[in-house]
Amino acid sequence: MLASLFAVLAPVFIVAGIGYAWARKGLDYPTAFVARMVMTVGTPSLVLSTLSRTELDPAAFTSMAMACLLCTLVMAAGGWLVCRASGQHWRVLLPAFMFPNTGNMGLPISLYAFGEHGLALAVAFFLTLSIVQFTLGMAIAGTAASFKALLRNPIVISLAGAMPIIFLDFELPRWLANTADLLGGMSIPLMLLTLGVSLASIRPQHIGKGLLLGGLRIVLGAAAGWAVGAALGLEQMERAVLMLQSAMPVAVFNYLMAVRANREPEQVANLVMCSTVLSFAWLPLVLAWWM
Repeated sequence: MLASLFAVLAPVFIVAGIGYAWARKGLDYPTAFVARMVMTVGTPSLVLSTLSRTELDPAAFTSMAMACLLCTLVMAAGGWLVCRASGQHWRVLLPAFMFPNTGNMGLPISLYAFGEHGLALAVAFFLTLSIVQFTLGMAIAGTAASFKALLRNPIVISLAGAMPIIFLDFELPRWLANTADLLGGMSIPLMLLTLGVSLASIRPQHIGKGLLLGGLRIVLGAAAGWAVGAALGLEQMERAVLMLQSAMPVAVFNYLMAVRANREPEQVANLVMCSTVLSFAWLPLVLAWWM
């Protein structure tokens, strides 16, 4: 069991650690370029290549999307209660509870833990959450949410391209499938490197409070994933991926939105760092439950 867990988590932590050490040494890393490349080219290609290689039936995709929406609603309610109890402004804390790091961490861990089928299920969760985050999430954070910008978002475009593959059993031409595989292959390593670089730039404050709130986000996320999976009667792998994705730490994107809206970005950065550190201890427990 320990060897299996190590095989799943070691690549994630090692690659993120390389990015962290790279940034801490002051070496150049074009974060803006890499992030844009991953967002506009790598991730959409990963979506298409994963869903074209894996037989993910429409019912499983729809179930995972519905489960993602329900988990997001549950976490919104939980985050609201935590805001009331802690005195935090809801625009600061609510997005951190609603939007976990299902991309940079969720996708690679799902791949290494559950294979291509697990990655396809994680992609369904990631796509659904991304649409909510780029609409409702931006509105909650206090930044402008543009419908035109949403339609131009590459992840949304990739979702539109994936629909015929899932629901019409459409096969990509071989040249396009090979291209998507090649471009999609760069996404996960670059996601993890960028995660490490981003964490190196965050200077947490009020560690105790950050650990408490970050821990609550992770534990409540795991509980929401387990409860929603049980309520919907999902199969074991679907429930495992759902619980794993929902239990991810606070996404770095929430920090970027807080900076853009000028809403206590230091507090959000603290939650990102503390919840990510806690996930190093928490994720092995979640994986041990299902493996």
